[in-house]
Amino acid sequence: MAKGTVVIAGATNSLGKALAKHYLDHGHRVVVSSRTQDRAAALAQELGGDCLPVAFDMAEPHSIAPALADVGDVLRVVVMGLYRDDNKVREYNVDEAIKLVTLKLVGYTEVVHVLHSKMRPDASILLFGGLAKDQPYPGSTTITTVNGAMSTLINSLAVELSPIRANAIHPGQVGDSPVWAAKPKEVIDNLKSRTAMGRLVTVAEVTDAAVFLLENGGVNGVNLRVDGGRMMK
Repeated sequence: MAKGTVVIAGATNSLGKALAKHYLDHGHRVVVSSRTQDRAAALAQELGGDCLPVAFDMAEPHSIAPALADVGDVLRVVVMGLYRDDNKVREYNVDEAIKLVTLKLVGYTEVVHVLHSKMRPDASILLFGGLAKDQPYPGSTTITTVNGAMSTLINSLAVELSPIRANAIHPGQVGDSPVWAAKPKEVIDNLKSRTAMGRLVTVAEVTDAAVFLLENGGVNGVNLRVDGGRMMK
């Protein structure tokens, strides 16, 4: 029996690439998406193997169904689209807020909606939230809101789509990702000092946790924080 297709929506960040490589190395067809076909195709070429690029913007949910129309035999769905929004209550930007809310709430759900009828009974879904749901910071108004929503959206998905499983992962700052590796040393040192294990988590550690949530058949409706103990200090 074929191993089934893995769909990674928003795959062009470092975590998406690592997850795609993991499943390609294990013999799966992997569908990777980006907002543009050029970026998706470049990633597929970089990864090699049975990797199919598609393009859609989760902030424009009507673009999702046509892009995924030919995808079938789905075993794993990972939704991890990002939009970096710096939005404060006192200086609220409605357009930016709408874009992020649409991407993470409507767009994430639409990806699952489009694919659910093509999923195997033993399929699983993983949504990426983030630590801002528990640890807001100035400018995280919308990000904190939508990441918090991921923690409850998985419950609805798990109940409505049973026996398909749905979980969420909430990484802290990923020290070896390009975004955080480029931060000034004083910023990183401050973060390390407020993390119980004295360092930031890595791409490999978040990937390993994501694979656990996707593959362990007894894990359903779980919000897993991967932060190295940031919430303990």
